[in-house]
Amino acid sequence: MTYTQLPDEMPTELQDALERHDLRDVQHLLGRRRPHVIADDLARMDAGDAVVAFRLLDKDQAIEVFEELDPVDQQAILMGLRDSAFRELVEDLDPDDRVRMLREAPAKVVRRVLAGLSARERQVTAALLGYPEGSVGRYMTPEVVSLDLAMTVRQGLDRVRLRGADAETVYTLPVVDSGRRLTGVVTLRELVLSSPDDDVVDHVVTGAPRAQAADPAEDASRLMRETNALALPVVDSEERLVGLLTIDDAVEVIEEADTEDVARQSGTAPWLGHYMAATVWQLARYRVVWLLLLLLAATLTVTVTEAFESTLEKVTQLATFIPLLIGTGGNTGAQAATAAVRALAVGEVRISDLPAVVWRECRVGVVLGTMLASLGMVLGTLFVGAHIAVVVGVALVIICGWAATVGGTMPLLAKRLHIDPAVVSAPMVTTLVDATGLVIYFLTARAVLGI
Repeated sequence: MTYTQLPDEMPTELQDALERHDLRDVQHLLGRRRPHVIADDLARMDAGDAVVAFRLLDKDQAIEVFEELDPVDQQAILMGLRDSAFRELVEDLDPDDRVRMLREAPAKVVRRVLAGLSARERQVTAALLGYPEGSVGRYMTPEVVSLDLAMTVRQGLDRVRLRGADAETVYTLPVVDSGRRLTGVVTLRELVLSSPDDDVVDHVVTGAPRAQAADPAEDASRLMRETNALALPVVDSEERLVGLLTIDDAVEVIEEADTEDVARQSGTAPWLGHYMAATVWQLARYRVVWLLLLLLAATLTVTVTEAFESTLEKVTQLATFIPLLIGTGGNTGAQAATAAVRALAVGEVRISDLPAVVWRECRVGVVLGTMLASLGMVLGTLFVGAHIAVVVGVALVIICGWAATVGGTMPLLAKRLHIDPAVVSAPMVTTLVDATGLVIYFLTARAVLGI
């Protein structure tokens, strides 16, 4: 099928055609769009319009579009289909895509999907759903073309031709022994370029990475990225081959993890579904909990200010620089926290690196504080005099060193306590540093000014 890339205004035209009930025009517009673009269009619509548009797609196009949708949008589409169309759609899905859709589906959706499957597909789907949430087993495809260790290259290629149509990928071919234990992998390219009479065993890469079915899917996906693997063999506890984690699913896992991390770091709960399809109330509901927690945490700043009220009464000019100091400290801590969460996510930092991270971030903060203090002292001298400028300069060095240390180490401490490091978000670090930064500022003022 040939697609034409249409301008961004097309979703509006599609919506207009639906509102006019001009189904022929809707079908014409959909026929010229690529599957991923149609999926985005459907995700922006309300469920009723999305179902109407989806039902106008031909069978092959419908499967492609459905696989591009997020699980929450897939569930909405499914619940609007008649039984025959429902059964045909779920039966044609790959098992791993089916399980992806069912991961957070309501119980009634899961029951309806399983009931609409053939006995074989139901068994495969139930087996994948039996793996722990978030594990590789939930994301792998069990439809794998594997080769026997005793095969020749010719026999191996014959098996690929025989079974390849039912497999999700044939570019990476696991090689197993007589007990179906994984020996290694061989690529289709290697087989095609080899002599047909060669033994498969002569071309097997035995040191290829693999994952246990119960391993976290995010760890396995990042391993694939590091090793540039197109597919990762998945084995059970006895090293028997059970499936493959393919690159498209690995990218999806990493995208989900990064989306969640970004949400946590910005102080909100992750949102499932398309942003443009969410109501104002839904978005507010996902954000308000964190804002309430941060509001309560921010009362620490008020408490600190009240505790040092006598100091402010003696030198009222100190209040001038409070916004500058807590803002700078908060930003420094947020930068360090973001860098630490990212380093943890990509495997550049481990929990055992905690002492090194503390020492590194402390020095980085002091260097930053020294550079900022130079400007702070100049401003302080111009506005309130040299004595206050010295307080501001010294406080900036200490606050920046403290903020960078806190921001850089809190994600690692969270990881050690089995808490998602992204939960130690930049807003949380900023709020903590604001309160402690004020304490540092007022104590520095008392020490330098002798009050």
